[in-house]
Amino acid sequence: MIQVNDSELSKAIDEGMDEFLQVFIDAYLQAVDGNLTPENMSKLNGSQHTLLAWHFFSTEMRDGGFVQLIQNGYGGYIFGNPFAKTMKQFGAVELGKLIYKAKEIYDANKAELERETTEEEFNAMYVDFEVFDDLEESYFEMEEQQTALIAGYVDEHIADFAEIVKS
Repeated sequence: MIQVNDSELSKAIDEGMDEFLQVFIDAYLQAVDGNLTPENMSKLNGSQHTLLAWHFFSTEMRDGGFVQLIQNGYGGYIFGNPFAKTMKQFGAVELGKLIYKAKEIYDANKAELERETTEEEFNAMYVDFEVFDDLEESYFEMEEQQTALIAGYVDEHIADFAEIVKS
């Protein structure tokens, strides 16, 4: 089981929901040596994978949206797993709905979206896949509220996410 330090968690709670969630994410990334592989995926349970997927999703969305998320190799991790369904179970219903809509676009264009590209081709994908623009805009409008729902779920089900150890 992944462990987090209670004093580190208490400090993060005082700093805010993003910092609170980051304590768990940092522990997961440490457990998988910073890189998910088929060999180390079993180190995390389903709840932990969902929170890590949310981390990759939110980070990639802020950095470059759906095109970047997919081009950086997270398409299968986000859209090929029950991430959207689990977000709904975590209470982030609107985020789950948004991911389902993006999944439809991803599924219909998977080969094109995942192909190796030059920097020029990658940049052109933002024009080719403007269909993601409205979804990205919706995400940024809901991000803070949906993150708060996820943080609340983690707090209420903390044992599913890590073992809290005394410092």
